[in-house]
Amino acid sequence: MQQRHISLQITGLNCAACAARAERALVQVNGVSAASVNLASGKGQVEAAAELPVSALVAALDQAGYPAALSHLSLDIQGLSCASCVGRAQAALRAVPGVVTAEVSLATERAEISYLTGASRAADLIAASAAAGYAARLHGVEVAAAEDTRQRKADEIKTLSHQVMMAAALTLPVFVIEMGGHMVPAMHHWVMANIGQQNRYLLQFVLTTLVLIGPGRQFYSKGFPALVRGAPDMNALVALGTSAAYGFSVVSTFWPGLLPPGAADVYYEAAAVIVVLILTGRLLEARAKGRTGAAIRKLAGLQPKTAEVVSGDTVVETLVDDIAAGDLIRLRPGARIAVDGEVISGRSYVDESMLSGEPVPVEKSASSRVSAGTVNGSGVLEFRDTHVRRDTALAQIIQMVEQAQGAKLPVQGLVDRITLWFVPAVMLTAALTVLLWLLLGPAPAVPLALVAGVSVLIIACPCAMGLATPTSIMVGIGRAAQLGVLFRKGDALQRLQEVKVVALDKTGTLTQGHPALTNFMAAKGFESEAVLRLVGAAESQSEHPIARSLVAAAGKGLAQADSVEAIPGYGLRAVVEGQEVLVGGARRMQREGIAFAALEQQAMCWAAAGETPFFVAINGEAAAALAVADPIKPGTPEAIRALQARGLKVAMITGDAEATARAIAARLGIDVGRAECLPGDKVAALKDLQAEFGALAFVGDGLNDAPALAAAEVGIAIGTGTDVAIEAAGCGAGVR
Repeated sequence: MQQRHISLQITGLNCAACAARAERALVQVNGVSAASVNLASGKGQVEAAAELPVSALVAALDQAGYPAALSHLSLDIQGLSCASCVGRAQAALRAVPGVVTAEVSLATERAEISYLTGASRAADLIAASAAAGYAARLHGVEVAAAEDTRQRKADEIKTLSHQVMMAAALTLPVFVIEMGGHMVPAMHHWVMANIGQQNRYLLQFVLTTLVLIGPGRQFYSKGFPALVRGAPDMNALVALGTSAAYGFSVVSTFWPGLLPPGAADVYYEAAAVIVVLILTGRLLEARAKGRTGAAIRKLAGLQPKTAEVVSGDTVVETLVDDIAAGDLIRLRPGARIAVDGEVISGRSYVDESMLSGEPVPVEKSASSRVSAGTVNGSGVLEFRDTHVRRDTALAQIIQMVEQAQGAKLPVQGLVDRITLWFVPAVMLTAALTVLLWLLLGPAPAVPLALVAGVSVLIIACPCAMGLATPTSIMVGIGRAAQLGVLFRKGDALQRLQEVKVVALDKTGTLTQGHPALTNFMAAKGFESEAVLRLVGAAESQSEHPIARSLVAAAGKGLAQADSVEAIPGYGLRAVVEGQEVLVGGARRMQREGIAFAALEQQAMCWAAAGETPFFVAINGEAAAALAVADPIKPGTPEAIRALQARGLKVAMITGDAEATARAIAARLGIDVGRAECLPGDKVAALKDLQAEFGALAFVGDGLNDAPALAAAEVGIAIGTGTDVAIEAAGCGAGVR
């Protein structure tokens, strides 16, 4: 059976028990194979049959008391001429993922659409209508899902702030009047002399009533219906506890004769203070949950709102949501790219550090790929977009972070199972507490039993346990995203704590992945800078990677080389400024009869360190020795020492030669090395390390690392690596 993934924003979640009940309501819908509800983000992730209508999930959540957040918009539909047109347009709109209802009116030529917040966008609905043959456009303005969610959280925080301040202002006199006398006996005597016992009760009654029917009303409007449904949550606990304290106090105030002698007393301050404390806790929770989406908002902010679309001889500034695949986009100098595409004309350098982590801009010309969120340099580019909206690389990164933040870790599943039964257990415990105090407690048993029962109901709050886990996960994943680490799978974060050994690929992971000049030594009578410029000029016409590294080291403004002769496997000969320059290895120099005794010892030291030595001769005379290697990435030694300081073993697994691998491992202080490994050999090497040390994390970047990344307990892909490597890993590092 074909499955699809549905994401819902759920409202009314106040504790872990709420999340568990909403999750159970979703799972019980026929056609749902799996469901997960995250309390911190308020999101539900559902795997369901492709034909399951979204309205069934919405109805299940409504019945459970946790309605899904819905957004609404109106579309003006063109081309409607009969009732069958209306039917076809409605069917097309209802087929868009996330749409709950879609009603099209022939008379007004308008569609009223209700959809899951964040699951659909205006552009998707417009495209669906157009595909059915009916052009559509927005009627009014749609608020973006992310902005809508952010505004809703801001409104929630604002409302809770007002409620806390109002409840605290009303509760303070009650608390001072009732509890002040216990702390300062003189205050008790002053209150009794100037206000009186009954007036004191009446004043507390009025203020507490205002607290409960005002800021505290939400506990009763949600808690008692939950009790009726047989699914008590945290609201039910607060409602029961405060109602018990308030009800007993009201009886003591107005009908004290109904109580046993000496039992009439008031507990207004308990009910009022409880409401203030719970509301304060929810305000702190709302602020914490509001911060967890900051990383995603920053990522989303990397995409510009508009782009310049070339239409014939004109350039039109167009909203990104209105750009269609295949449009021709013009990119001005310094502009941020809005969609993914392929360059048609122009030449420029693009800053792709947002995606690759590399600070050096990448040259772009015809047939080059450009990605949304990256920044153009000083040139003008025209490119044909290939991926728009949710299909861009930036959008997929955002989706990856959202799904990872919404994922449920094993420890969180345990918390949810506990909290599901926690509330009923607390209620049963409170009832038994009251019963035992009534049967065995000292006189007056009734108020003492009531106080004990209320204490159990209020103190045993599962919210901290239920919220701490998902919030800490979201904050951790969000902070990691800010630091350049994206978690593709939610359990990767938890599995990292089990890791005992970190295995790393060499090329592109420990090293920069391309050759560079690492050492240079001129012979007696030669100047290093002059020799290097001659070498750079001689190598400037070669496409060999080592030649490019020598040219880069020599700098700009090089002389023109003549009579260039490249001998594969041996080196290169050229004439530069009238001097014959020969660059090659020891075999080449021996073949030419050039003696390098004075430089040979240094070259052997470089070779022992894993570098590749070369020699330079000018006009048949030994001029210099140089070494080329794949340089260690900045920060690599510090990173390895930091891992070892945490008690982790560090291993290197590479396809390079044994001597090179041994030299790199010795230089970096790596504990274990495995060399000359093909992709299949890397998996076998991982299994050996797992058997020896325990759980393993593998870090790689290349296509050949994908099997090892998938085989490790935690696969970590370097963001500069291939898509296959990143897809095989549990998390990606260095992508920003």
